Formats: sequence, structure tokens, C-alpha cells
Amino acid sequence: MLIRWRSIVGILLGLFAFHVLAQDDASHIDARSILVVGDSLSAEYGLERDTGWVEIIAQRLREENTGYVLHNRSISGDTSSGGLARLPEALERFKPSIVIIELGSNDALRGLPLDMTQQNLSRMVIMSKKAGARVLLVGMQVPPNYGRAYTDRFRDIYTHIAKDQDVERVPFLLEGIALDRGLFQQDGLHPNEAAQPIMADTVWRHLAPMLTP
Repeated sequence: MLIRWRSIVGILLGLFAFHVLAQDDASHIDARSILVVGDSLSAEYGLERDTGWVEIIAQRLREENTGYVLHNRSISGDTSSGGLARLPEALERFKPSIVIIELGSNDALRGLPLDMTQQNLSRMVIMSKKAGARVLLVGMQVPPNYGRAYTDRFRDIYTHIAKDQDVERVPFLLEGIALDRGLFQQDGLHPNEAAQPIMADTVWRHLAPMLTP
């Protein structure tokens, strides 16, 4: 009889410990926090403040009373290596339930090895998932003058990562914009204010289903 009671007590203590650990894990995630890690396309480069696509989505989250708070940690000129280096601190600080990764374009513009870009982005996805966040990977493309092989390989980086890591993907941030020069700033690289709502809609289509009620 004593042995039986000891077994029951052991089971109850085990269940209690599991409950405490589950609560501890949950405490590391803010269920209504979204983190954006990107480059100039997300950092409002050349735009009036609070007119970029990230802020448009933040406003929409507020207007629709989703309860989500968006934290934008994008830096103009950033590469996938820079994003990877900055991510741990951002994950610790904001404890996001969703991480939006928009990086890679500057890697291509600088001619950095695409294998390195893919590895960096993959590590960012893995790191975010280990922190308990779901990931939305924002795909980018480069102009055809880079050569067909390079262009295709760069585009496919995002497809491969999304498939291998089983995460959501925006096929192309500049969908509906890339071929319209009237939607770009004078440098021909950065979308202007008129393009930002289009970019926000492109991302929102993939982000909205990820929002928990």
C-alpha cells in the first residue's frame, strides 16, 4: 500500500513539474508581439517617418484591434550577417510570437556568396523557432542584369528555406512594384511612399492568417 501511494505521489509531482516548466517556457513568449528584422526596404529609407510598409501594418494591427504590437528592428544597408548578429538580442528583448525576416538584398548588391546568405537566413529562422516564434520569410529578387543563373539562384534561396524549415513565405516583397519605375525613388532601388501600401498589402496577405484570435 505504501509503495502504491509513493507511485501516486511521484506521478503527481511529475505532473506538477511539467506544469511549472510549461509555464516557464510560455513566459518567454509575448503572444501579441511581432518582430521585423530587415534592411532599408523596411527601415523607411528616403521616406517620411511612419509612411513605410511596416508602420502601415502596425497601424492596421491597431485599427483592427488585434492586440498585436509590432517592433521594427530594420537597419538600412544591413546584410543577412548583420541581421543574424542582431537577432539574439531582439528575440530576448521583445520575446516575439512572430518574426518577419526581410533580408538578403544587400548581400546580392555586394556580391556576397549566396551560400552564406542562405546559411545566415536559415540560422535566423532556426533561432526564431527555437525561441518559440513563428516565422514569415520575405522573399526578394534581383534584376535580370545580374545574369539568369544568379537571379534564379538568389530567388530560390527563400523558396528552399521556407520549404526546409516549414515556415510561411512572402514570394516577393516588390510584387506589383518592381517593373513600375514611377513607384521608386530617384535612386531606382528604393520604393517611394506610393509603393508602401502595396508592399504592406503583399505582406499582410501572408501575415494575417498567422495572427491568433
